[in-house]
Amino acid sequence: MARGGSGAAGGGPLLLGVRHHGPGSARAVRAALDAARPRAVLIEGPPEADALIPLAAEQDMRPPVALLAHAVDEPGRSAFWPLAEFSPEWVAIRWALEHEVPARFIDLPATHTLAWSKDTEGEFGGGAGAGRGDDADSAGGDAAGADAGRRDGGGDGAGRGVNFDAGAESGAGSQPAAGRSAMDTDVRIDPLAVLAEAAGYDDPERWWEDVVEHRGVGEGDAFAPFLVLEEAMGALREAYGSGGHDRDLVREAYMRLQVRAAQREFGDAVAVVCGAWHVPALRQKTAVAADRALVKGLPKVKADMTWVPWTYRRLSRFSGYGAGIDSPGWYGHLFAAPDRPVERWMTKVAGLLRDEDRIVSSAHVIEAVRLAETLAAMRGRPLPGLGETTDAVRAVMCEGSDVPLALVHDRLVVGDVLGEVPQAAPAVPLQRDLDRIQRRLRLKPEALERELELDLRKETDAGRSRLLHRLRLLGVAWGEPVASRGSTGTFRETWRLRWEPELAVRVAEAGVWGTTLLAAATAKAEADAVAAQALADVTGLAERCLLAELPRALPVVMQVLADRAALDTDVGHLAQALPALVRSLRYGDVRGTDTGALAGVAAGLAERIFVGLPPACAALDADAAEEMRRHVDAVHGAVGLLGDAAAPDHRDLRGRWHSVLRVLSVRDTVPGVVRGRAVRLLLDDGQLGQDEAARLMGLVLSPGTPPGDAAAWIEGFVGGGSGGGMLLVHDERLLGLVDSWLTGVPAEAFTDVLPLLRRTFSAYEPGVRRTLGELVRRGPGERGNVTAAGSGIPGFAADLDPARADAVLPVVRLLLGLEGPGGPGGVEEDIDNDLAGVAG
Repeated sequence: MARGGSGAAGGGPLLLGVRHHGPGSARAVRAALDAARPRAVLIEGPPEADALIPLAAEQDMRPPVALLAHAVDEPGRSAFWPLAEFSPEWVAIRWALEHEVPARFIDLPATHTLAWSKDTEGEFGGGAGAGRGDDADSAGGDAAGADAGRRDGGGDGAGRGVNFDAGAESGAGSQPAAGRSAMDTDVRIDPLAVLAEAAGYDDPERWWEDVVEHRGVGEGDAFAPFLVLEEAMGALREAYGSGGHDRDLVREAYMRLQVRAAQREFGDAVAVVCGAWHVPALRQKTAVAADRALVKGLPKVKADMTWVPWTYRRLSRFSGYGAGIDSPGWYGHLFAAPDRPVERWMTKVAGLLRDEDRIVSSAHVIEAVRLAETLAAMRGRPLPGLGETTDAVRAVMCEGSDVPLALVHDRLVVGDVLGEVPQAAPAVPLQRDLDRIQRRLRLKPEALERELELDLRKETDAGRSRLLHRLRLLGVAWGEPVASRGSTGTFRETWRLRWEPELAVRVAEAGVWGTTLLAAATAKAEADAVAAQALADVTGLAERCLLAELPRALPVVMQVLADRAALDTDVGHLAQALPALVRSLRYGDVRGTDTGALAGVAAGLAERIFVGLPPACAALDADAAEEMRRHVDAVHGAVGLLGDAAAPDHRDLRGRWHSVLRVLSVRDTVPGVVRGRAVRLLLDDGQLGQDEAARLMGLVLSPGTPPGDAAAWIEGFVGGGSGGGMLLVHDERLLGLVDSWLTGVPAEAFTDVLPLLRRTFSAYEPGVRRTLGELVRRGPGERGNVTAAGSGIPGFAADLDPARADAVLPVVRLLLGLEGPGGPGGVEEDIDNDLAGVAG
């Protein structure tokens, strides 16, 4: 095998030390493999994935993708090894497949990785290599062996923090003092930072771009980068030992055993692609017995492995499952661009901004390229990097604004690419069923967040709704329900969708409940119902079962609900449970679900609330009174939805509820905020006349009532977003009562009632507050003729103003399409027309 550099004159395997997710390393690996033509390629990664390597040649395999390993008995314990098209490991895999050369993974098996990380979470990162310091579930947060260390410093961002396997959470970069033993330091070093500091750079990322990413591979120079990098890593390993990552020693011992096995089979014509940090250790001559002793007795778990799609956005994250590079989109561009990368990048940016209706011409592109090159020259860089191109885009194309620049960063620098894996990849049965449903419903997972509007009257949209609700019930949060725009009908749903790679783990976890989505969701709902502690949890589960259309789970949930409701005597719990139960009844009309049993339980729950609510409202402090007011609002809305026809055995629910409100409105032991709200609800439902409401308000606001109680009553009557401000605007008698009471509050009590009043009136719309202020400024009795008053707002009055009412009749008739005696749009002389009968 013709080779140089790390191949060494003394023979041995060709060691290609790389930086994970580095396009410069990826190009160098491809050039070295083309020059060396090895008989076998060994790659840092879990050996269980060897059987999955041929899938990388499938036409449907499109990076970014990741190797996913999870414990069979505990699917939530998992590890990822992400690979992008610019990852050196992916390039090595593709080269081996194209040249029909055996490719094998040689890192510590995932069966040990998952068990090891379980014993000491966060220390090893399970296969995630040395010192990632992430949680154990993110155990392979990097390509091949997931050794990428993290660095806290900044930089140009392209691939920030993904170093040579050293991992450095402490932002290391300073070397130990002379004569100090490497074992005396507990600092986890970042070799990239150390080398950059030695070269006189204050930013390791800028140094890496200058010496690697901007350096081409010339003729006969294929192995030189790896030789230089091995020398540098060797010096660092002599100074720092394992760099604070003692478990690297075990992984490196296992890799040496695998390299020896490959040499026995293929001779020295073996190429090894691994993190550069490991190269000196793999080159080291050690006894086989010593290496075997290090890996002997490691804990094990049974593990499964497959390919899963990955995203650029996940590659850019520093914790969890991410690989910790800031700019995967930029790195992908550098790797894919055949020439003139800066010019091609600026063209991409211009196209994106044009799509967003920003004016960007070819002249902008030319000037941005020139500025980037000038900045690189001024900063002493061989070529413009991401920092220079970003500064140029901000100045030329974004006119100094960071708003469009944020869009460029999100869409291009990071990117929203979602990989794909072939159908032949291993998967749990539940994942297979999910893939089949997604294809049937034409609902493709996408990395870019988007909103999906569903019309439940359409079969396809109803199926999509069922799918998303079932996945949410299983804990697979692909979609999140949001408020629909322009429609409040129950036949409409709006979802915000974004597919994240770790959802594949959630699907694997949910596989314990069943092999199909319907069976798994049904079993999960039944188990959740039995395990639920609060009554509101069971009613919420019943609602989710209806939304997900789980007819077999609903009887179990309803039985648990009936049992819990019969035993729960807390009115607050019952009031919390009723709204979700009543909301569920509405879905029967659109989804065709039988909700008869649900209606009976809801009506029975409402009856128990009617009986227990008045006693429960006695002797409450301020916080409990406010919570009870919210319960009263919730029950009022639920009773309005429940109606009389939904439960034949429970007649006149609304009438009995109004009776309860009347009791609450006049009982002195009930807190003022609850009494005020009861009066308001009766007034809104037409069960209380305005004169009676004014009388009750006058009694409460009389001098004999403590100011604090009166303020609480006002808050309940006109507070919050319940339209109380408009009520005061249009009912000047009530506003006059409030005004008279407020001006008569003693000075020593005013400070006590001020917070309640501020909370009440601050919830009003600005226009309502402005109108109320104008009315109060003018004062009572300042009635004026509409035409004479001009733009002014009339003041208070005891009765309605007929002139003001008559002024709007022409507009009302025009809007309703009515014709008076004077022709279309005319005004009848008899204005006493019953407009309520127009609909007939």
